Amino acid sequence: MPKLIVFNHISLDGYFVDANNQMSWAKNHVDDEWNSFVTENAKGGGVLLFGRVTYQMMASFWPTEAASQSMPEVAMQMNNLPKVVFSRTLDQATWNNTRLIKNNLIDEVKKMKAGDGEGMALMGSGTIVSQLTQANLIDEFQVVVNPVILGKGRTMFEGDDLKQLRLTKTRTFKNGNVFVSYEPTS
Repeated sequence: MPKLIVFNHISLDGYFVDANNQMSWAKNHVDDEWNSFVTENAKGGGVLLFGRVTYQMMASFWPTEAASQSMPEVAMQMNNLPKVVFSRTLDQATWNNTRLIKNNLIDEVKKMKAGDGEGMALMGSGTIVSQLTQANLIDEFQVVVNPVILGKGRTMFEGDDLKQLRLTKTRTFKNGNVFVSYEPTS
């Protein structure tokens, strides 16, 4: 059964996007060690899941020459891996290997998890993270805590009930980022 992992950046005060719905602050702490981690992480394979906003942001960058020059291995993976975008408003998904699903987020993810194949990684997409968390469909939360305080923004878990988690991994980077991984306890 494929495992569903969430991978997101958050600020020290717990926001995954700032007050302007932006994540550019998460790119402020980049160095060789961090880039190596990102490159290794991208080799994991599987299916990438996105909501509309994150999909449009990713699709506007990863197929570009700038992406290929700055992070060639990551760009190759991002462009070649199968992708699913959940959106009620998109009419089409034109990024390579992307399937658009317009309805029934929870039912579709349950079907994907019940099937065969590699795992799935959900990036960004706070509203979807929240819905899938409430439905107990997320197997692992991978979070990068960035050394920044935003003061305002959105969390990934608005409206969620209490969820107990178990710490499974940590890694501290010289740039101040801290990677933590948690699994639900029930």
